[in-house]
Amino acid sequence: MQRTAVRWGLLALFADGPKYGYQLRTELEGRTGGSWAVNIGQIYTTLDRLVRDGHVRTAGNNEDGRELFTITDQGRRSLDTWYMTPIAGSDRPRSELAIKLAMAIGDPGVDITLVVQKQRTESMRQMRDYTDLRRHADEGEDVTWLLLLDHLIFALESEIRWLDHAEATVLRRQRPRAASNPIPAAPGRFSSERVHG
Repeated sequence: MQRTAVRWGLLALFADGPKYGYQLRTELEGRTGGSWAVNIGQIYTTLDRLVRDGHVRTAGNNEDGRELFTITDQGRRSLDTWYMTPIAGSDRPRSELAIKLAMAIGDPGVDITLVVQKQRTESMRQMRDYTDLRRHADEGEDVTWLLLLDHLIFALESEIRWLDHAEATVLRRQRPRAASNPIPAAPGRFSSERVHG
């Protein structure tokens, strides 16, 4: 999960009260269906930043002696602003797949169609797995989990369509250009025949 997404995800988890670090990690992974694993070090690093920026403050210890954190008024305002601000294209994480294909196209030693086929196979496998999970999900499941599964399925459908397009584009560009760009005749050859014919 991208660093900024972890930041906002953690901040949102404080909506129902104070929490400690490991609890935040467990709830974050639970809300995202385990699809975004975050290590405990990243949780505490992000918490430190949230405290530093005035979005979170310490709130004593729980009965087990674990340090609790809670959202501040400033943090709540920032979270509300985040909810209401659309995600712009420049805010989305870079696509490693798009970068990989761009690099592979420029490398004469790489069979780009093989790269695309291997990725398509993997993307289809993932989509099949997520579709099975969605199909067998109990309607009583947490709606956030169902929506996350839908998002993953739709994203993979889109990725597979893009891979098909990328492969077709590469193949079209690699075809011999003789048919589309015929070799021009020697200058003046046909024009002189017309004049004297």
